[in-house]
Amino acid sequence: MTELRSSLHGVWLPLVTPFRNGELDEASLRRLVRHYANLPINGLILAATTGESLTLEHEETELLVRTVRDEVGAMNLPVCLGLSGSNTRALSDALARTAAWPIDGYLISCPYYSRPSQRGLQLHFGALADRAAHPVMLYNIPYRTGVNLGNDAILRLADHPNIAGLKDCSADRSQSRDLLQRRASGFAVLTGEDTEYYQALIDGADGGILASAHIETETFAQVWTLLIAGERDAALVRWRSVADLTRLLFAEPSPAPIKYWLWRTGLIDSAEVRLLMTEVSTELAARLDLEIEGLSHRHREEHRDEAMRLS
Repeated sequence: MTELRSSLHGVWLPLVTPFRNGELDEASLRRLVRHYANLPINGLILAATTGESLTLEHEETELLVRTVRDEVGAMNLPVCLGLSGSNTRALSDALARTAAWPIDGYLISCPYYSRPSQRGLQLHFGALADRAAHPVMLYNIPYRTGVNLGNDAILRLADHPNIAGLKDCSADRSQSRDLLQRRASGFAVLTGEDTEYYQALIDGADGGILASAHIETETFAQVWTLLIAGERDAALVRWRSVADLTRLLFAEPSPAPIKYWLWRTGLIDSAEVRLLMTEVSTELAARLDLEIEGLSHRHREEHRDEAMRLS
């Protein structure tokens, strides 16, 4: 277990939840965790949007968490649990049920459909933070929930001792920049907009929670590392090498394209998703296959060039 606030930077991975024949695929899950735990990620988010959280039963979510923690073991890799809902009391009960689970924090999205006022949002998140046994990251994603958590409310919530940061999917750069300029030290802001990752870091974000980082994980991490080191030009070169990938992986509803890629490259045993999600179209599958082959070819050339350089 880790202290969450000190870990809210760099690349966080909102892990897919592998399924096979309608059930949680524990073997594939363990393979995924072992793979990513040895790559330069700074944390895992479980049972969030990319993890198809709304399709998971409570028992499956607990199995997911305990399996991941078992694989992570003593590694200094924080694990957060995604929660969502529009019933403050029910979410408070969920926090109580999961208090003893081996997690380091929560990612809690804005309530969907009900579209409460800013005061309602502040009271909602404040009540949840009061109840949570682990630190909370807020998740603002208005194009999914129908409500935007404004910066004034975010900054008031940031004063709560149990609220550690924000996953920012406002899709409004002016709002994001205003927040980054006004936030207090110690309140982390990580972008969740994969296609805007580089620009968000330039604006001052602490990192990203990026579904696309399931692929080319090291490159996404290098973008952050190079920018921290002040090497903006080198970071931009690395970013441009994956920028198109972020768009391709969201060409159809996520996480189907990512799961297809992970299946085709042998990291999971099935590309299966649960309704309401559907597997990728034949057209997108063909595009993904071409990109997988092209990327594999580029990596082979890079390895050959590196071997020649060292010889």
